[in-house]
Amino acid sequence: MKRIQDIFTHPLYQEQLSLLMDAEKDRIFCRHTVEHFLDVARLMYLYNLEDSAGLEKELIYAAAFLHDIGRYEQIAKGTPHDIASARMAKTILNDCGFSDRDILAIQDAILHHRGNENHGESHLARYLYRADKQSRNCFCCPASRECNWPLSKKNMEIDY
Repeated sequence: MKRIQDIFTHPLYQEQLSLLMDAEKDRIFCRHTVEHFLDVARLMYLYNLEDSAGLEKELIYAAAFLHDIGRYEQIAKGTPHDIASARMAKTILNDCGFSDRDILAIQDAILHHRGNENHGESHLARYLYRADKQSRNCFCCPASRECNWPLSKKNMEIDY
């Protein structure tokens, strides 16, 4: 998946990822790391296969890799990270050769990944929301009690 590697090595992506890693280095709660992005991508791909939805693997991985890339801007400037991530995704995806249609689909998924599971009409948006939440292991997290996520969103059991 050359274009996913292109996303990862894109200068804007690397800059934002580095800023985010530094900003979250002492965070006791879930961090927004490459491991998180890969967990989300792999879960999304499983949902896609189980549902026979037929989404392209690159589309899934692109959405997963970009959905939280705006987190540093949220920390530094207060911009909601879904909005910052969607904006940055457009630049990165365009530079990496994605079509306008694919860019819009990925931006839509990113913009809906913080809402409830019914937000977003596309499989991509629903899978991103679900995978983002299910990738977190709240049931064994030592900071779970201090976390500001509502109990209804926490994964308090091993569940798929």
